[in-house]
Amino acid sequence: MVNAPARPKSDSPRPTAGGSNPAAGIRAKFKSFNESFWPRLEGRNSSRGSSYYLILGSTLALVCIGLMMVFSASAVELLSSDNNPFSLGLRESMFAGIGVVAMFALSRFPVRWLKVLAWPGLALAFLLLAAVLVVGVNIGGNKNWIQIGDFSFQPSELAKLAIALWMASVLSKKEPLLGRLRHMIIPVVPAAALVVVLVLAEGDLGTSVIMMSIVAAGLYFAGAPGKLFLSAGVLGAIAAVILALTSANRLGRLTAWMGCGDPNYQDPYGLCDQATNGMYALASGGWWGVGLGQGRQKWNWIPEAHNDFIFAIIGEEFGLLGTIVVVLLYAVLAIAIFRVIVRYNDLFVRIVCGCIMTWMIGQAFVNIAMVTGLLPVIGVPLPLISYGGTALTISLAALGIVLSFARNMPAKAAGNQKVKNS
Repeated sequence: MVNAPARPKSDSPRPTAGGSNPAAGIRAKFKSFNESFWPRLEGRNSSRGSSYYLILGSTLALVCIGLMMVFSASAVELLSSDNNPFSLGLRESMFAGIGVVAMFALSRFPVRWLKVLAWPGLALAFLLLAAVLVVGVNIGGNKNWIQIGDFSFQPSELAKLAIALWMASVLSKKEPLLGRLRHMIIPVVPAAALVVVLVLAEGDLGTSVIMMSIVAAGLYFAGAPGKLFLSAGVLGAIAAVILALTSANRLGRLTAWMGCGDPNYQDPYGLCDQATNGMYALASGGWWGVGLGQGRQKWNWIPEAHNDFIFAIIGEEFGLLGTIVVVLLYAVLAIAIFRVIVRYNDLFVRIVCGCIMTWMIGQAFVNIAMVTGLLPVIGVPLPLISYGGTALTISLAALGIVLSFARNMPAKAAGNQKVKNS
């Protein structure tokens, strides 16, 4: 019997996974990346402490950047008015210290204490918001401050945290009933609507928009159906048009935003000045910036440069690189809070974290879009960075609550674990 001759070896390479079709190889790589992206984003293989330190590190970094820029942006205007150039920076540093202490204290709070504080917190927020309408002072066109001597307090900032805790407490107790729409809506939507109406009565459209986004986030993480958000979006758009048409100030800001880029637009009241000079600041910063303290637009060109338009000063003094660093820090904060959310099945934790994440990141998005001209100027500060003692203290306290959840985070995602009540 004659053996068959051996088959000669080919020198050509073996076919790859995609074969001769490059599109198949690209699809395979994209599928592999997609399968590994979400586990990495959720931090399934990361240690439990990583989310805690990511939240803590990004928060403290943003606060430090904010203090540095408040000193830089406010010193010039104070000096030109014969005041102590460091007074606002020192005042903001004091509130930062109080906020950091509150953050670390709340990071040790058990969940049952937070649930107990939900109802009294909302009642206090209602009382303070109502008190503003009676004894409040008008600052920057909005009557949303309570002044006691040299101390001023903005109740609407406390209302953001109060509504997040209260919604989480109510919806988590009604969890078995949330499949029915009326249990999802009542009493959450009427109570939240009353808070928003009180804030709108103070003339603060920007804070009311953020408040509505917090309420929407709470309903979303509770599992509200999409039709609820669709109908709410339509009603919100109608309400926004009505509010704009019934206020000369809001209508002027909206028309100015729509016409600022038009060289033929007439701006006799200077409504475009702040937005235009903010864009000048970003443009003059270039890639690397003009240097800390060397910005020119803060020399009374941008009103309240240390507040709503502090992002423009960051862009001028630290350039595009500085603004990217700030945006990345907010992204890290969002991802870290998202990791806490996906690790828990406890509805209270998921709603609280979702509301706080939407609050911080949504407000940062609105502020940056406002400074860059993508949205009209509606007076929304940059969280953890803009000047404002009440906003900074309450924001740090809210992130302290998220840190308390991150400390006791379950080892595995999507398990049946509940938050420890002690």
